Order: sequence, then C-alpha cells, then structure tokens
Amino acid sequence: MVIRNIIKIDEDLCTGCGECIPNCPEGALQIIDGKARIISDLFCDGLGACIGHCPEGAITIEEREAEDYDERRVMGNVIKEGRNVIKAHLEHLKEHGQTEYLKQAVDYLKEKEFEVPIDVESDAKSEPLPCGCPGTMAKEIAVTSSEDEGPLPTSRLANWPVQIKLVPPQAPYLQNSSLLIAADCTAFACASLHQEFIRGKVTVIGCPKLDDARYYVEKLAAIFESNNIKDITVVHMEVPCCFGLVQLVSEALQNSGKDIPLNVHVIGVSGELIKN
Repeated sequence: MVIRNIIKIDEDLCTGCGECIPNCPEGALQIIDGKARIISDLFCDGLGACIGHCPEGAITIEEREAEDYDERRVMGNVIKEGRNVIKAHLEHLKEHGQTEYLKQAVDYLKEKEFEVPIDVESDAKSEPLPCGCPGTMAKEIAVTSSEDEGPLPTSRLANWPVQIKLVPPQAPYLQNSSLLIAADCTAFACASLHQEFIRGKVTVIGCPKLDDARYYVEKLAAIFESNNIKDITVVHMEVPCCFGLVQLVSEALQNSGKDIPLNVHVIGVSGELIKN
C-alpha cells in the first residue's frame, strides 16, 4: 500500500447516471447498486479523467493509502474494449505526462502484438507541467488586439482580502451579501469578470487543486454559518481539476446547515462563458 492520489466518489451526490464510465478507459469504475464505484485501486491512476464528466460533481481526487496503480493489469482491461479505448487510454497517459506508464502500456501492446494507435513521441509544445493535470497543458491562445481599445474598465472589487484563506468569517462585508466564489484563474481568463460577476458581490477566490480542500470546506462552512448570505455564485474554469470547487462549496453548504441559492458558471480557457 502507498499514499497517492485516487478518485473519491460521494455516494450522496452520485445518481448512477454512468457518464463517468466511458471516460475511464482504465476500467476502474462500474455502476454497482445504482452508484459509481471504484472496483479496484489497482486500476485508478488518480489523474481524474472522469471528474469533468460527472454532472453532479460527485467525483473528486483525494490523497489516501491505496494499492499502487498497475499499468499492465489496466492494459489487460483496456485491450478487451478495442482500438478506440486503447487509443483513449494512451492519449490520456500522454496528455498527463505519464511517460513511464505510457512506456509500460506500449510495451504491453507490442508483447501482445497489438497495434499502437497513437504517436507516442513527446510533443514539446504540448507537454503538461509536472503536476500532470490536463488543465496545465501548454496552449497558445489567439488574442484580438487593437491600438484603440477604449478606456480602461473600472474595478468592481468591493472587499479585501479576497483569498479564502485570509477572509475572516466574521468580516462585516459578508453580512447580507451576495457571495462570489471564484477559482483563481478566472480573473485572468475572463476579461469581463468584474462587470459580469464581481459587480455587486463580495468576492473570495481560491484554487481547488493547489490549496487544502478540507480547509476550504471548513472555512466556507464557517462563513455560511456566521452570516446571512443571500446567494452564492461559483465561477470556475473548464479544466477538470477546477470542477472540484463546486463540490467543496456544496459540501460546505451541507455542513453549515444553510439553504442558500447556488449558481454555477464555467469559463473556457480562452475566456468565453461556456456554461451559465
């Protein structure tokens, strides 16, 4: 047994819709008794390909003691599903920068005399950062520029501090407020964030991937309990690791015992609003 990242499924949120199943080429997930479940730690690589496909936000990544991931046993599952699943699995490993697992998978295919359906050579222009998340994939974004872009927009930020870790639960500005909980990167991706989301709201920000998720749940629950929050707006990026912010807010709401209207918006990496 080792300590590593692995998928966690909230059975209270899971509806058993099965949308996560085809997005786990490794075969780690099955619907059992109406809920998605990990059938074996050996098959879950903990990279979270399934997270962004859960409509209920029931899937997160946790760090816990688990059996070490076994790429060769996974390939035994994958090849049974045919070429398209093999290709999806190899692309999954490549996109996450899992070069060792990718090598093991390719070696397994060659031993079994199966076709290797992708070019496994690394593309230096699209290698992810060391954390391995597909949301860190290097990408150039076309930017429309103009010599005359008009006057600078006015900041709509009405409170300070904004980091979830730094905001006191009893801060006076929280009382009777509409609360915006935004993933850090949204401020840089969405040019109209101030006008569309920050205006008229108290803003707190954080990163569900890099920060302490348990602390976020406790801190947000304390904020909800200590104040009359009119409504909550969550804005996060489209990348899978960012969907965890909704789960954290929902768990904090449940722990607080409050019934507060919750709205969720998703921003694309090019800055567009893709879910309202």
